[in-house]
Amino acid sequence: MSTKESGLQEQEFSEHLDRSVWKRLLAFTKPYRWLMLQLCLFNLVLALGETAFPLLTRYAIDQFAHVGMDASMTTYLALTIGLSVLLALCTFLFIRHAGKIEQFVSYDIRKACFRRLQELSFSYYDKTPVGYIMARMTSDTMKLSETIAWALVDILWSLARMAGAIAAMLYLSPSITLWVLLVIPPLAVATVYFQRKIFRCQRKVRRTNSRITGAFNESIMGAVTTKSLVREEQNLEEFSQITQTMYRASRKAAHYNAIFFPTVLCLGSIGTALALWKGGVLVLQGVIWFGTISAFASYATQFFEPLQQLARIFSEMQMAQASAERVFTLLDTPADITDTPEVMERDGDSFTPKREHWPSIRGDVDFDHVTFAYQPGIPVLHDFDFHVKAGQTIALVGQTGSGKSTIVNLLCRFYEPTEGCIRIDGVDTREHSQLWLQSHLGYVLQTPHLFSGTIADNIRYGRHDASDAQVIHAAQLVSADAFIRQLPHGYQTEVGEGGNRLSTGQKQLISFARAILNDPPLFVLDEATSSIDTETEQLIQSAITRTLQNRTSFIIAHRLSTIRSADCILVLKHGRVVEQGTHEQLLARNGYYASLHRNQLLEQQEQALFQSK
Repeated sequence: MSTKESGLQEQEFSEHLDRSVWKRLLAFTKPYRWLMLQLCLFNLVLALGETAFPLLTRYAIDQFAHVGMDASMTTYLALTIGLSVLLALCTFLFIRHAGKIEQFVSYDIRKACFRRLQELSFSYYDKTPVGYIMARMTSDTMKLSETIAWALVDILWSLARMAGAIAAMLYLSPSITLWVLLVIPPLAVATVYFQRKIFRCQRKVRRTNSRITGAFNESIMGAVTTKSLVREEQNLEEFSQITQTMYRASRKAAHYNAIFFPTVLCLGSIGTALALWKGGVLVLQGVIWFGTISAFASYATQFFEPLQQLARIFSEMQMAQASAERVFTLLDTPADITDTPEVMERDGDSFTPKREHWPSIRGDVDFDHVTFAYQPGIPVLHDFDFHVKAGQTIALVGQTGSGKSTIVNLLCRFYEPTEGCIRIDGVDTREHSQLWLQSHLGYVLQTPHLFSGTIADNIRYGRHDASDAQVIHAAQLVSADAFIRQLPHGYQTEVGEGGNRLSTGQKQLISFARAILNDPPLFVLDEATSSIDTETEQLIQSAITRTLQNRTSFIIAHRLSTIRSADCILVLKHGRVVEQGTHEQLLARNGYYASLHRNQLLEQQEQALFQSK
C-alpha cells in the first residue's frame, strides 16, 4: 500500500439520509427539468394504469358471476388492450428519458469534478493517491447518475402505486383494507433497523473501493519494479488484505439483505393472507362478490411489491449517498493556493485568462527571507534570501532533502512561502495570477511524462496553436530533431502510454522541446540529466547552453559536470545555503561542494574502470 493511501483519512458522514446532500445532488438535474417532469409524468401514468387493471378484472369476474357465459366482454377487452398499449408507450418513453438523464447527469458530474481537479493546487496531487481520485471520477459518479435517473423516479412510482392501491382498497372495502395495513408497523421497524445496518456496510465498501483502485493503479504503473524485485507474492498479500476488508463488508451487507428482503416478503404475504381471509368471510356473508376479493388480492400484492422496491431503492440511495459525499468532498476541497478576487478580476483565471492585462517578465527574481514548512513547525527551508538577476543561471546542489526542489516549487507557486515572499521584477508573485506566472515558466522534470499521442502533439501540448514549423524549430533547439526524423513516422510517431515506446533520453528531449516552445523567460530544470545516458546528457547539455541564454534559469543538479557554466551555484544542506559561488570559486574553497565534486569524480572513475573490465 502506498504511503499516500495509508496516510489518507477520509471524512466520516452521517449514517442517515441527508437532505442537504440530496438537494445538492438534485441540483445537477436543473438543466434537464423538462426531461425530469416528463419522466415523472410517464411514471405516474404507469402507476395509475397498473392500479386500474384489478378493477377491470373485478368487472370481468362479476359479469361472469351475474350473467354467466352470455356476459359481453367487449368493454373489458377494449379497455384492457387500450390500457396495455398506453402502458407500453409510457414504459418506452420512461426508459428513453431515464437513459438520457443518466448520461447527461453523469457527464455534468464528471465535468464538475475534472474542472475542480484542474483548479486544485499541486500539493493536492502530491498527497492524494491516484486511486482515491479515480474512484470518484468513475464508480462514484456512475452510481450517482444511475440513482438520479432510476432510483429517485422509482420512489415516485412506488409511492404512486401504493397510494393508488390503498385508495382502490378503501373504495372496495375499508374493513378489509385495515386488516392489510396491520403489517405496516412491524414492516417499518424492520426497514429502519436493517437499512441502518446495510448503510454502514455499504459506506465501508465505497471507502475500500478507493484503496483497491489505488492498488490496481500502483500495480500496473510499477509492474517493472515489481518484477525486478520479485514482489509478486508480497503485493498479492497486501492486495488480499485490502480486498478482504471489502469482502467482509460486502458479505455483511448481503447477510442483512438476505434477512431483510424475506422479512418484507413474509410480512407482505401475511397482509395478503389477511385480506383473503377477511374477504372470504365477507363473500360467504354475501357482502362482497368474488370479483372484489380477486381485486383485493391483486391490490395487496401491488401494495407490498412497491414496499419491497422502496427497501431496495433506499439501500441504493444509501450507497449513492456515500458516493455523493465522497464526490462533494472532492468538489469542496479548497485549493491551497488561490488568487485574490482583485487579481482574478484583473488577470482572469485558468479557464478565462485575461492575457491582455498580463505584464511581460524580464526575469529578476528575489527570494526575500523565505521559510517554508510542509508540516507546521517543521521547516524544510530556512530564511532563504537571494537575488537573481535577469538572464542568470542558478544551480542548486545538495543531498536529497536539502531543499532544492522546495525552492523551485515555491518559485512556480506550487506552494506558498510560510514566511517571507518571492518577487519577480520587484512585484510579489501573489499580486498576479498563478496562470500568469506559470505561463511564463518552462519546466523540465527529472522523470519526463509524455501523453498518449504523437511526438508533435506532445511538443505542442502547452501551446496548441503552434505551427509545425515552430514545433520542428523547438525540437532543433534541443537537438531532438535528428532522432525524431529517424523514427518511422517522424513527428507523427505515436509515443504510447506515458511515452513507453521511447527511451528515457528521447522522452527527456521531447519534454525539453515542449518546455522551450513557449519561449519562457523563466526556466527550471529538475535534475533533467540524472537518469539518462552520457550521449543524451551531452545533447541536453548542448541544448541547455543554447536555450538558456538570456533566460533566468534554475537548475537542480545531480551531475555536477552539467553546471560548470552556471553564473552562481547554491549549495544547500538541511534547508540552508552553506556555500555559493561559481564552479571554480567553490572548488578553490575546498569546502562541501569540492567534497561532493571529488566524490562524484571518484564514482565516475570507478564506473569507467568497471565498464572497461
